[in-house]
Amino acid sequence: MNVNFITHLAEEGGFWAEVPAMPRCATQEDTFEDLLENVAETIQGCLLVRGASAPTDGIEVDS
Repeated sequence: MNVNFITHLAEEGGFWAEVPAMPRCATQEDTFEDLLENVAETIQGCLLVRGASAPTDGIEVDS
């Protein structure tokens, strides 16, 4: 499954990412590497909260 996300510099330091196709689906981390590690898990959680019936274990993040 391919899901686009946008990364931003956080005002207080670190980075945050949002998923335009999923309102209110976002995550924040101190380092860009940690953000990339966390974003797939965040997307999976957002899909589960929204009641997605498709398997979410195939989400991969390309850096």
